[in-house]
Amino acid sequence: MQKKRILLCMGTRPEIIKMAPVYHALQDGPLDPIVLHTGQHEEMAWPVYEFFNMPPDHVIKLKRERPTLGHLGGKLMDEVDSVISREDAAAVLVHGDTSSALMAGLAASYAQIPVGHVEAGLRSYNMLDPFPEEQNRVLISRLARWHFVPTDRAKNNLESEGITGPGVHLVGNTIVDATRLGMDHAIMKYAGAGAVEGCDVAPFLKRNRGRKVLLVTAHRRENWGAPLARVAHTVRELVESHSELAVVWPVHANPVVKDAVVEIMSGLPQDVQDRVLLTGPLDYPQMLWTLRNSWLALTDSGGIQEEAAALRVPVLVARKTTERPELIEAGAGAIVGTDPGKIRRWVESLLSRADDHLRMRAGDNPYGDGHSGQAIARVLSRDLSEVRKIITRAA
Repeated sequence: MQKKRILLCMGTRPEIIKMAPVYHALQDGPLDPIVLHTGQHEEMAWPVYEFFNMPPDHVIKLKRERPTLGHLGGKLMDEVDSVISREDAAAVLVHGDTSSALMAGLAASYAQIPVGHVEAGLRSYNMLDPFPEEQNRVLISRLARWHFVPTDRAKNNLESEGITGPGVHLVGNTIVDATRLGMDHAIMKYAGAGAVEGCDVAPFLKRNRGRKVLLVTAHRRENWGAPLARVAHTVRELVESHSELAVVWPVHANPVVKDAVVEIMSGLPQDVQDRVLLTGPLDYPQMLWTLRNSWLALTDSGGIQEEAAALRVPVLVARKTTERPELIEAGAGAIVGTDPGKIRRWVESLLSRADDHLRMRAGDNPYGDGHSGQAIARVLSRDLSEVRKIITRAA
C-alpha cells in the first residue's frame, strides 16, 4: 500500500532547521514526507538542506517585483497552491510564523487539506512586534487541525483564544532535537581541528583565548534603521571600554543590515579591532559551534534564543517583547530591547558578577527533551491512520 504523503512547507533557514527532526521522524514511519522549499532564503537554505540530508522535492523560485509583504504573500500562495494541486497530500505541515507558513496554510485550507502547525501557540500579544510574525501565527492557529505546541505556556495561549481539544499536542520544541544533531556534527567535525570550515571564527577565538565572547546577531525588520544603529554603537562602546571582551558578529546579508553595521563598527583602534570579528552568515554547525563557545548572546533572533537555552548560553534579547518568555522565566535570559543603557548595564553586570552569569547558565531548558520530531510523527501517523480506518468502514 502506498504511503500517505505529508507536504512539509519551509523557506527560511530557521524553518528548515526546525522541520528537519520532523522530516526524519516521518521517514521512519508509515507516512511519506514531501519537502516544498518556498524560497525566501536561497544561499543560506541549501547548506542546511544538505546538512540534514533533506533534499526538497519542489522548489519555488520567488521572483519579487516589489518588496511589500502583500506582494510576497500573493506570490507565495499562488506557487504553493500550484504544488498542492499536483501533490496528493493527506496533510500539509507548516512551521512557526513566516509568510510562507501562513500562505501555505491558507492554500491548504482552501484545498480542504488538513494543516499541522509546528511550534504553535507562541504569542507576544503585540501585533507589531514582531511584525508580521505575530499576525501570521495568530492566523495560522485559525487554520490548523493539529497544533504542536512547544511549552505549557503556548498551550495556555491557545486555550485563552478558545483553541482546545484533541488537536492540541504538547510536544516540546524541535529546536532541541536539531541542536543536538547539529552539535554532534560540529564537535565531530571541528573539535581539535583548529579551524571551522568556511569561516574564520576559530582562529579569532584562538587569538582571543581567555576573553569573554559576546555573540551578536540582529536582522529583524522592526530593528532596521535607528534601533540597529543603537545596538551597533553600544556594542562598539562596550568592546572599546572592556579589554576582557571579544565580539563575534555574523552580519546578515541584507544590505539594510550589513551596511549599517559595517559602517558603525569601522575605524576601530587596532587593539580593539583585534577583538572584533564581523563575518558573513554562518552555516548551521558553524553557528552552533560559535554559540557554544560564547560567553553571552545579544540577539533579536527567536531561534538563537532557543538554541542558546539548549546550549546553556545566557541571552540578552534585543527586542521589546518576546514570544518565548519561558527563557526569561527560567532565568536564562533578559529582555533589553535596543536600549543602550539596558544593554550596557546587563553586559557590565555579568562581567563583574560571575555568579550571576553562572546562575543564568544553570537554568533549566524549558523547550523539551529532544524528541519532539518523533512525538509529532506519532500523532500524525495515528490520526491519519484513524482517518483511513473510518473511510474504509464507511465504504
